[in-house]
Amino acid sequence: MLDRRRGTLLAVILGSGIVFLDSTVVNVALKAIGQDLPSTFLGTLEGQTYVYNGYLLSLSALLILAGALADAFGRRRIFLVGLAGFGVTSALCGLAPSLEALILVRVVQGAAGALLVPGSLALLTAAFEGEELGRAFGLWAGASAATTILGPFIGGVLVQALSWRAVFFLNVPLVVVALWATWRFVAESRDEEAGRHFDWLGSVVVAVAVGGLAFGAIYGQQHEWRDAVGPIFLAVGALATGLFLVLMARGRSPLVPLGLFRSRNFAVTNLTTFLIYGALYVTFYELAIFSQGVLGYSAAAAGLVGLPGSLLLALFSSRIGRLGVRLGPRRFMAAGPFLMALGLLWAARLPAGSAAWVLEPGDLASYVPPAGYLVDLLPFSLLFGCGLALMVAPLTTALMTSVPQRRAALGSAINNAISRVGPQIAGALIFVAITASFYGSLGARVPGLDTSSEALRHAVAPFNAPDPGTPAALVAAARSASTDAFHLAMEIAAGLLLAGAALNLAGIRDPSPAGADASVASPSGPAAAGAGGDEPSVAGPAEARTGE
Repeated sequence: MLDRRRGTLLAVILGSGIVFLDSTVVNVALKAIGQDLPSTFLGTLEGQTYVYNGYLLSLSALLILAGALADAFGRRRIFLVGLAGFGVTSALCGLAPSLEALILVRVVQGAAGALLVPGSLALLTAAFEGEELGRAFGLWAGASAATTILGPFIGGVLVQALSWRAVFFLNVPLVVVALWATWRFVAESRDEEAGRHFDWLGSVVVAVAVGGLAFGAIYGQQHEWRDAVGPIFLAVGALATGLFLVLMARGRSPLVPLGLFRSRNFAVTNLTTFLIYGALYVTFYELAIFSQGVLGYSAAAAGLVGLPGSLLLALFSSRIGRLGVRLGPRRFMAAGPFLMALGLLWAARLPAGSAAWVLEPGDLASYVPPAGYLVDLLPFSLLFGCGLALMVAPLTTALMTSVPQRRAALGSAINNAISRVGPQIAGALIFVAITASFYGSLGARVPGLDTSSEALRHAVAPFNAPDPGTPAALVAAARSASTDAFHLAMEIAAGLLLAGAALNLAGIRDPSPAGADASVASPSGPAAAGAGGDEPSVAGPAEARTGE
């Protein structure tokens, strides 16, 4: 039987989970979409790219605005609007008659998703207290991360068994249940002061800033920084970021009070989010391509690579969330990225000749993993999953207990924006190193090869299977060069994780036992000098004593 708390948890997990799911589930459907949908103005490959990135761009650009809207005008109200919008646009995506129509609806779908993510944590903060809040964060984090990791597998199964359209129709029943749970169980909460003078100018500027940085990084990476479009958008995003900071420092009612960053835990958590989620982006993006293009895995089998880790995350996140509240998040936020880095260093020894895993619908024998997976990828997945389970819920707790409760949705939105734009920027920079490694290794293996040739770069690219008709010697050299580049990507990602672990160990402050008791008793309780000024902090009086 659902009560208010369980109903809120159900609504929040479903509402935010579909957003995370759609960030990854569509990846494996892109090839089928390109083959099935006609296009008048776009090439197939370019259109597939915009189907994926159009969603992420609008989602990323509008997160901070969405968080501020939720705090100002009601988190439940904004959450309901986001759910309805996401359900309608998901159905329209599944019915799209052309590639251009799908891209347009995906952009709107991303905007609806932006309304769901920031308010989800704020709704949990309003409904739970103490260790139960930590457990709720753990359940939310485990479900969200699990849907992200399982997305490629779910998408691969749906595409192979039904159609790429089923990837989008999957959202509709989930939205219906989430709408019912939100309407029935979720209580309204808001910042009573924020709606009086809402900062619309700051909203526009921050959307331009985040959108410019995200699009510049994505476009530059896709086009290997061969034209000025990527750098121009990065420059626009950087200038808008500078203007936004000026507006926030001088504004009467700023969209993002800079006082939030006076909280040590809030500042450190957001910085480590940039590092850790940059590593996550590189890991899953490159591993999905490498396992299919070089190792020969099918789409569904590639999605199974992260299944053991996601199961660990789902099983233990709620328990780790409780322990993170009881013992403090610092040790978990340091140990988690360290274990994840060990997993990546194990993956960095992956041989190019590891056996392929191709799942055939109806053939149960094909679901038995090959020896190469058991030796090379399973240990990676287990270590990485253990690290994620240790890190995600305590990081969420550290974030949400470092901001005033009335700014909960905004604090969540800032962190989510960093977790989406930061990885794109980090991934774009790392891609430069990966590409240089690939073509340098390829040139060393095939003397006299012109690695700057457009024809060669079209036929042979990092981690991708070479075009049909490519000479066998070049195919073998490209496979080895991709393996070298993959090793480099995993080593760089491991370095980011180790840096994040060290920063968490040195920078995160656990609340004192007395402060922790007060926090458990009343997370919105007695007034303390919190992150944003003189408002009560979710973390209670502990941060007042530590100067955070």
